[in-house]
Amino acid sequence: MDNFSKKKSPKKGHGFFFFDAKNENLIVPNDSSIFRYTLNFAQPLAYIFLLVLLLILISITRLFA
Repeated sequence: MDNFSKKKSPKKGHGFFFFDAKNENLIVPNDSSIFRYTLNFAQPLAYIFLLVLLLILISITRLFA
C-alpha cells in the first residue's frame, strides 16, 4: 500500500479536509489551500497521526512552560 502519491486526486473536501474512501493514500495533494498536501480523513491512520501530533505539541509546551 502506497501511503504517499504524487498523482492528483479529485477534490472531495474543502481546504484542509479531504475525505475519499476509495483513495488509499494517507497524504494527498491539495490545490485549494495554502497547504501543499493534506490528510485523507477516510483513512483511520489520519486520526492517529493527528492525535500523536497533538500529544507531542502538548508535551513540548508543558516541558517549556
